[in-house]
Amino acid sequence: MACALEGGLGMLSRARCHEVQGGVLNSSAAFARNLCRVHIVKKKGKSSYGVTTVMAVTSAPKQQEAEKSTTVDVGGESARVGVLGASGYTGSEIVRLLATHPNLRVTMMTADRKAGQSLASVFPHLITQDLPDMVAVKDADFSKVDAVFCCLPHGTTQEIIAALPSDLKVVDLSADFRLRNTDTYEEWYNGPHRAPELQKEAVYGLTEIYREEVRAARLVANPGCYPTSVQLPLIPLLQAGLIEKDNIIINANSGVSGAGRSAKEANLYTEIAEGIHAYGITRHRHVPEIEQGLTDAVGSEVTVSFTPNLMPMSRGMMSTMFVVMKAGVSVDDLHQHLVHRYHDEEFVVVLPKGIAPHTHHVRGSNYCLVNVFEDRITGRAIIISVIDNLVKGASGQALQNMNLMMGFPEESGLLQQPLFP
Repeated sequence: MACALEGGLGMLSRARCHEVQGGVLNSSAAFARNLCRVHIVKKKGKSSYGVTTVMAVTSAPKQQEAEKSTTVDVGGESARVGVLGASGYTGSEIVRLLATHPNLRVTMMTADRKAGQSLASVFPHLITQDLPDMVAVKDADFSKVDAVFCCLPHGTTQEIIAALPSDLKVVDLSADFRLRNTDTYEEWYNGPHRAPELQKEAVYGLTEIYREEVRAARLVANPGCYPTSVQLPLIPLLQAGLIEKDNIIINANSGVSGAGRSAKEANLYTEIAEGIHAYGITRHRHVPEIEQGLTDAVGSEVTVSFTPNLMPMSRGMMSTMFVVMKAGVSVDDLHQHLVHRYHDEEFVVVLPKGIAPHTHHVRGSNYCLVNVFEDRITGRAIIISVIDNLVKGASGQALQNMNLMMGFPEESGLLQQPLFP
């Protein structure tokens, strides 16, 4: 099976096969997929990237892999990347993912409070990487990078990004450019938007929905974790007219890393362990972002009921959505539409009927697992979506977007399989 080329880039064509036994996804079930692996090759004194087609099949406890490599010269030099806010969770996760990227290399990192230190002194798990020491943002030399991941807290990135060279590709992981209406931003984030002109340029980076817009963008606003887990299943169903836009209820659960790395009393082990609690009830800052995306999907205002819960785990996110189906629509229709919509997507997987998505099954990966269930209340359906909040919900999706912006294969650096257990 060959790796098709689209626009001169290696794109993925693959098939999935799941085997269900006793209502549980069998871990040793047949699972076949084409993987496009990108590797550096030397040609006439310069680096370019080639595409390796890999066929991996798991059909029994023993795995057998047959690999046939064909190099296709599609051009492209490696690019230099800066990571702003490298000492936070999303910044360090970007660096971890880039360790396996064939075309992006970290040449600059900032962390004002850790300036002068190595990243390994903050995150020893990254000690094997050859990385520059961190510097303060004011001391960063942006002339020596081609692209920037901005992993700073909301409210701090607008002026920094506005001051960057206009030729830099930027993916902002904060909330500062996600909301098109700057008045809405001010209402929910308690401060004025300091770069309204730049806001007009920003593209919302929910990759599977806005891929072509991202590909052409210079500045991408990376979605929030909750909005990613919610919008990936709901937008296609709303666009297809299969569910009502009213009476959407969302109960979402997140690991503690979603709150960031700053020291907070509410995030102490004794405050979180052995219990769960709701927070941001009716006023969580991701609500307008979710409603903006769903409103765009149907062309009229959508209001949702959204309640997030903090779970005693380090990473992972599960969103459970309760929706009303349109007259004559069945749960099978919802499932079939999502299967069709995401059939050719690498990172969104619609599970076989009856299988409940589990956060353990996406841990450390860029995958989103989705399924649909029939509610006991006639006419209603339950949709469950899981992601790793630090990967597909943040840094992984950011890298997915940057790959598109830079013209690299979208899956580069992101094909790590989930960690289990």
